[in-house]
Amino acid sequence: MGVPRKGSVLVIELSDGMHEYVTTPIKRVLRLAERGVFYIETANSRYRLEARGGQQTLEDVSSG
Repeated sequence: MGVPRKGSVLVIELSDGMHEYVTTPIKRVLRLAERGVFYIETANSRYRLEARGGQQTLEDVSSG
């Protein structure tokens, strides 16, 4: 997994394997030290991205 960077976008593949969602550009990235956990803020949403042994999980934590 590449490290998310300010100005880039995330491509999220939905669980059906047939649809993708592209976020607005990343405004902020916070990485928890020594853990594969990132908090990412875009213009419209906030996400928690966790890398676990080759598996990646993205949770939308938008407040509305």
